[in-house]
Amino acid sequence: MTFEESRRLKELPPYLFAEIDKIIQKKRSEGIDVISLGIGDPDIPTPDGIIKELQKEAKNPRNHKYPSSYGMDSFKRSVADYYMQRFNVSIDPQTEVIPLFGAKEGIANIAYVYIDNGDYVLIPDPSYPVYAIGTMFAGGFIYTMPMEEKNDYIIDLGRIDVKIAKKAKIMHINYPNNPTSAICGLDFFNNVVEFAEKNNIIVCHDNAYADTYFGETKPPSFLNVEGSKEVGIEFYSLSKTFNMTGWRIGCAVGNKDIIASLGKYKTNVDSGVFNAIQYAAITALKDYEKYSSNNNLIYKERREITTSVLDDIGIDYYRSNATIYIWAKVPSGHTSKSFTQFVLDKADVVVTPGSAYGKQGEGYFRISLTIEDSRLKEALERIKNAL
Repeated sequence: MTFEESRRLKELPPYLFAEIDKIIQKKRSEGIDVISLGIGDPDIPTPDGIIKELQKEAKNPRNHKYPSSYGMDSFKRSVADYYMQRFNVSIDPQTEVIPLFGAKEGIANIAYVYIDNGDYVLIPDPSYPVYAIGTMFAGGFIYTMPMEEKNDYIIDLGRIDVKIAKKAKIMHINYPNNPTSAICGLDFFNNVVEFAEKNNIIVCHDNAYADTYFGETKPPSFLNVEGSKEVGIEFYSLSKTFNMTGWRIGCAVGNKDIIASLGKYKTNVDSGVFNAIQYAAITALKDYEKYSSNNNLIYKERREITTSVLDDIGIDYYRSNATIYIWAKVPSGHTSKSFTQFVLDKADVVVTPGSAYGKQGEGYFRISLTIEDSRLKEALERIKNAL
């Protein structure tokens, strides 16, 4: 028997990181020692205190029943406390927070909440693929907003087609940025609020890398600027800050009406995040400074190790003090795909082609720093020798 997939599934491009995983598994099945610098999945273990809280609450029979899709009050209060301590932003835990199965789930599902067939969504280019994938599944049209290195990867809102802006329902933005590692200031967020108010657009800010930075300047929240709650929400993830990618826990915060609508959708498609995981997340958020500072010391050293080798090779890269990624230019004579294939064939190292993140990513590749130092050094030495 054959079963025909839906049109939307047929039209969906292969998911980048699933394809990377297939390549790695195939090589390893052939006995080849592949080192992956492709996926941003922290190698640092989840802190013991968070694990112990999960173990304790997992044994509590009260947590074995269906959780609420709207989340535990104590978890939502902890998110509000975190936002006040980290960003000096006041959040109403009852109306302005909802837990998610990681930020990815919320980013994908927000399209189903607001997008009908033919509606436009504004998406950065290059960008995390899920902004586009969620839009496609919901039947929306994608309008890309180019980000260029000469502008420090800050979106030029003035370049957005005026007619498209009036049709658009959602704008996705992401700083600190994946894949470029760029950060933005409050002036850009202020401009986004003004643009959204003018065009009646919902702003969805992906703040998954808020606590991964090096130096005294802390990346801001979109909610730091006046009027932000009137036009949008922010997705926050515990995955990278607390090394909890497999736990699947995050949240959306901001505009109460958008949060309520997202909750309305979620009550119909999921049954809420396991309460024991929410309790563990509370423990994480209470000590966010301790956990993030430990991680950032490690990532800072790995960034310095990597950029030192790139300097030796003569590969240019974007200078940044945030995220777990390095965004670099491919050597002369290569495209993004040809270079990543070259590195895979000649060095058995996986890096991500910039073109996989959009048209503007052509000519670049991304290195993830989520691998122990010794293996990172070996991977970089292999690339250096191959070149």
